[in-house]
Amino acid sequence: MLPVSESLCLQPDRLPRSVQVSEAEGKGEILPPTIQNIIKGYNKYLRPFFDNGPVSVGMSLDIASIDTISEINMDYTATIFLRQRWTDERLCFDGNKSLSLDGRLVEMLWVPDTFIVDSKKSFLHDITVENRLIRIYPNGTVLYAIRITTTVACSMDLTKYPMDKQTCTLQLESWGYNINDVMFYWTRGNDSVRGLDTLQLAQYTVEDHFTSVSEAVYETGRYPKLVFHFELKRNILYFILETYVPSILLVVLSWVSFWISQSSVPARICIGVTTVLTMTTLMMGARTSLPNANCFIKAIDVYLGICFSFIFGALLEYAVAHFCALHRPSSKEIPKDEDEGTEEERNGVLAAVANSCSASDNTNKIDSDKGSKTSINGKKDRNKHGGCSSPMSIMKSLFCIFDCFHVKNPYHIDNYARFSFPLSFIIINVFYWVYYLYF
Repeated sequence: MLPVSESLCLQPDRLPRSVQVSEAEGKGEILPPTIQNIIKGYNKYLRPFFDNGPVSVGMSLDIASIDTISEINMDYTATIFLRQRWTDERLCFDGNKSLSLDGRLVEMLWVPDTFIVDSKKSFLHDITVENRLIRIYPNGTVLYAIRITTTVACSMDLTKYPMDKQTCTLQLESWGYNINDVMFYWTRGNDSVRGLDTLQLAQYTVEDHFTSVSEAVYETGRYPKLVFHFELKRNILYFILETYVPSILLVVLSWVSFWISQSSVPARICIGVTTVLTMTTLMMGARTSLPNANCFIKAIDVYLGICFSFIFGALLEYAVAHFCALHRPSSKEIPKDEDEGTEEERNGVLAAVANSCSASDNTNKIDSDKGSKTSINGKKDRNKHGGCSSPMSIMKSLFCIFDCFHVKNPYHIDNYARFSFPLSFIIINVFYWVYYLYF
C-alpha cells in the first residue's frame, strides 16, 4: 500500500499498473455482473472526491456493553457497534435497491482510516466470521459497520470517592487524512449514540451523555475528531453497607468501654485493642480496589481516618483515666484542709500580684506632678487602677482554665466521655456528609 501523502499526489491516469489492478479482476467470474461493473476500474487507494474537496464521513455508535470500569488502571472496556457512512461517486449503479456485500469484500473498497484515540487495546470480533458489514446504495452511499471491543483510558478524579462522578470520553479521529481530505460529523447529533439508556452497570449510573465535533492539532496537521462524552455517577449504597456501616458500628462498640468499671482492666483493654485492629483491617480492605500509589486523599479515607481517631481516642481515654486513678491519693492521705490550702495558695499568688501593682501605683503617685489639676489626677488614678485590675483578671482567668483541666475525681472522666464522644462524632458526620454530597 502506498503512503497516504504519496497517493494523494498521484493522478489516476499516471498510477502504476500494479496499483490499477484490482483484487476483483482475478475473481471476475465469481462476482455478480452488478458488482463487477462497480469494481471495474475502481482504485481503493484513492479516496472519493480526490480532486473535488474533502469527503464527509458520518458516524453513529451503539453501545452494546460497558464491561469493566477500573479505578486502578483508570480505563473502561466497552463493546460498540461503529457505523460509518460516506458517499463514493465511483460506486453509483442503476437500480433502487441497496447491495449488502460480504464483509470480506471491504478489502476491495476505500474505507476511512478511523481510530480510537485513547484506546489501550482493541480487537474486531471474528466469530463466526469477522463482524463487518458493507452496504452500497444506488447513489454511491456506503454504509460500513463493525463490532469491536476496546479498552479506553479515562482520567478519573477520586477525591470524592465513593461519592464521585466521572466523565469519560470516546474519541474518534482520522489517522492519515487531515481536514482537507476528510470531514467527520455525527449523523444524528446527540442521538447518534444509543444503548446507554438501557445499560446496566455494577457500580455506576449513566447520568448524562452528549457528542461534540472538534479538531485534533498535531505537528503534521489538523485532523477531524468526534468526541462522545458520558458522565458516570457511582452508586454509594454498596459502600455504605460494605464500609461505612461497619466503621460506625466499630466506633459505637469502642464507646461500650465507657460504661465498664475502670477496675476491669482486661475487659476495657480487650475492647479497645480489638476495635483498633478491626478498624485497621477494614481500612486496608477498602484500599484493595484502588491504586496503591496515587495523590488522592479520598472521601472514604477521610471517613475511615475519622473513625480510627475516635476508636483510638477511646483507648487513650481509658489510659488517661486509669493513670489518674492510680495516682490519686487515698482518702487517708488527703488532708482535711486540702481544698482550703489550695484556695489559700491561689489567693496568695493573686495577693502578690495585687501588691506589686499597688507598689507600682505608689511609685507613680510620688513621681507625679503635684501641680496637676484634680480632674487630671482622678483620671490618672482610674487608669492606674484599671492597669492593676487587668493583670489580676488575667491571672484569675488562667487559674480557672487550669482548674478545668485538673481532675479531682478520675471516675468523672468516663462520664464526660459518654457525652462528648457521641456528640462530637455526630457533629463531624453532619459536616462530612453535607460537604461531600453537596459541594
